[in-house]
Amino acid sequence: MKKLVLMALAAVAATSSAWAVNGAIKTATGVKKGDITWSGASKTYTVKQGKASVAVPLADVEDIRVEKPAGFDQAVKSRNVAMLKKIIKDYRMLEWDKPAGSALVDAYLNGTTKNPQAAYDAAQDIIRDDKTAAYKGDLAPAYWQALFRLGKTQQLENCLKKAATDGDRASSANALIMRGDMICAADTPASHRQALVDAYLRVALMYVDPECAQSRADAMLRAANSFSKLGMASREQDFKAMAQQVQSSVRR
Repeated sequence: MKKLVLMALAAVAATSSAWAVNGAIKTATGVKKGDITWSGASKTYTVKQGKASVAVPLADVEDIRVEKPAGFDQAVKSRNVAMLKKIIKDYRMLEWDKPAGSALVDAYLNGTTKNPQAAYDAAQDIIRDDKTAAYKGDLAPAYWQALFRLGKTQQLENCLKKAATDGDRASSANALIMRGDMICAADTPASHRQALVDAYLRVALMYVDPECAQSRADAMLRAANSFSKLGMASREQDFKAMAQQVQSSVRR
């Protein structure tokens, strides 16, 4: 019995933020600022303002903004698995768990270990708290790559369809990019031409919304790679330059 109780406490702790983080939560009735904590057990945020505390159910939250974790940029750049895991734990459901989760998935997929199962498990740990993370937001594109590497085709298709129907503009753009990646897996001239027409160039030209800037930059870089595969060096350089220009407008 004691072991079961301890296991239950550990499960609750694993879905709660470790400490309060200064930030703001936007709801339909206004913005609440203060020190924010998250409870996975009750699916509720607590915002402490001085001696007063306000409970905000997850269902009421329209947006949440908190300060960037110390060392975040360096952890992403160096693919520091331990640091990224710590950020995910400390910032559970506090904005930065998804960007850190995306970087962690990338580290497992493209770092020295090349472990798609670990990438999938890391993403699933976050998605358990927020089902929407499977099809929109920072984590989704990296999660889709893990699904693709593991051959979880049906699960991936479900996520892409959900992104197109229930996601935002950026989700739709990212879903198109992922479809391009799936086409390019054949790595033939025909596949690269198809990916350019059906995916990468569509995103680059049609998704000019500010919130889609990162997606456009990603699509342009992929287009550059496909042009390179097709022996079109001039186009490759053009799209690399455009990607760099668009990327400079992305701020986190």
